[in-house]
Amino acid sequence: MGHLWATLSIFGVGAVLTGLLVLFFSPRNAPSFTQQPGWQLLGGVLGPVYVVVLTLATPVIGIGMTMIAILSGQVAKSVLIDHYGWFGTPHKKVGGERLLALLFIVAALVLIAWS
Repeated sequence: MGHLWATLSIFGVGAVLTGLLVLFFSPRNAPSFTQQPGWQLLGGVLGPVYVVVLTLATPVIGIGMTMIAILSGQVAKSVLIDHYGWFGTPHKKVGGERLLALLFIVAALVLIAWS
């Protein structure tokens, strides 16, 4: 539990310092916080949750499993984003090579979990 408090305190100090930097040094003609799209603000909420979950999970499941799980999630999301053209990206049909790559990454995740 000590690791969790250390992580929270480090990110708490970082959040306060970032807030002060934005308050005193941000351009005056920049769009306000309330004018930002919601999906862009979601990263600010989910980022700390992600860090806390990794801090708690990594000692239990190991670094190899953590890294492969992160990679498989990122590749799966990127395939979906490309296929559907989310976030203003052009549509890019998902081919067999990309699905095979994702399958290999998931297979690596399964093999590491079994070992």
